[in-house]
Amino acid sequence: MTKEIRIGMVGYKFMGKAHSHAYRDLPFFFNEAPIPVLTAIAGRDEAGVAAAARQFGFASFETDWRKLIERDDIDVIDIVTPNNTHAEIAIAAAKAGKHVICEKPLAMTVEQALAMRDAVQAAGVRGLICHNYRFAPAIQYAKQLIAEGRLGRIYHVRAQYLQDWIMDPQFPLVWRLRKDVTGSGALGDIAAHIVDLARFLVGEITELTGTLETFIKTRPLGEMSGGLSATRDANATGEVDVDDAAAFLAHFANGALGVFEATRFAGGNRNGNRIEVSGEKGSIRWDLENMNNLQVYLHEDEPGLQGFRTINCTEEQHPFASAYWPAGHIIGYEHTFINLFATYFQSLVDGTPCQPDFDDGVQNQRVLAAVEASSQTGRWVDVTSIG
Repeated sequence: MTKEIRIGMVGYKFMGKAHSHAYRDLPFFFNEAPIPVLTAIAGRDEAGVAAAARQFGFASFETDWRKLIERDDIDVIDIVTPNNTHAEIAIAAAKAGKHVICEKPLAMTVEQALAMRDAVQAAGVRGLICHNYRFAPAIQYAKQLIAEGRLGRIYHVRAQYLQDWIMDPQFPLVWRLRKDVTGSGALGDIAAHIVDLARFLVGEITELTGTLETFIKTRPLGEMSGGLSATRDANATGEVDVDDAAAFLAHFANGALGVFEATRFAGGNRNGNRIEVSGEKGSIRWDLENMNNLQVYLHEDEPGLQGFRTINCTEEQHPFASAYWPAGHIIGYEHTFINLFATYFQSLVDGTPCQPDFDDGVQNQRVLAAVEASSQTGRWVDVTSIG
């Protein structure tokens, strides 16, 4: 019989909806994978969490996440709360013997991330950090090409994550713009994703130099209202104490040079998560806004035919693609979560490795901390020396 994995979720807004959708659709596409059972969801607002339980399909709800962790009918705690709560919930869940799924960034600091990693290791449970973009079939195929040596020695990584949803100076000071809740701005929110993609495809970053910038210093107060929308209080303002944009140069352990940019002030870019890897034998490039396609250039092609070709990664030969539709029938953002969770739940059953794990979360956090340190000093920072 297919094993059931009983889920307890803490939080229920944007990422709660994305995760819940993936849990509900996973058995439809991966019919031999363990089945996630939506057992309980927790949130402080009783009316809000009760409504989320009904909408998302959870059997019950709690208004205190500690009660969720104490329940013996839950196998996995899924943390989709603001960043400043990740460490406390994850460590408590691990000590209670629960496996832990956590949204990115893993923590507020490297020290917190290390404590979270150590907690899951000490308890013998498994932690998963939700860098879902690794699980786009095109990215998985890019990883395969690089691992096979099709690009040869890697020279360059160029990565951007460009958004524009807070460009309006009247967009309110929501939790994602408050350092005490989120830790950092564009750096932790979206640069964390391109750092993970670069690490996944190319390897570890060893040193970097970077800068952070805040363009709008004061905003109306307000709260997130769903997705990336918000409501504002026109009568009160507050100071923005996180970055609007981050940029940094990096050296990789294998000798590659990286250029990274993350901003929420790139007009016209709704969700431009892009990465390009160039090597001695070829290059690949990918854009989330066209996520099914991988562009591939191979230097071995004969003159006159050289150039980037577009591979629609929906063929049976492409990772995860065979679980979905016939070739050319594209998948979307939500399927990256399905692929991630299917892999993770299978690892809980058969003991196979599954990444990105909390070790990956720690390494990512070290890079983010190095960018902050470099922005303050104006110097290159040794990533390996942090934490």
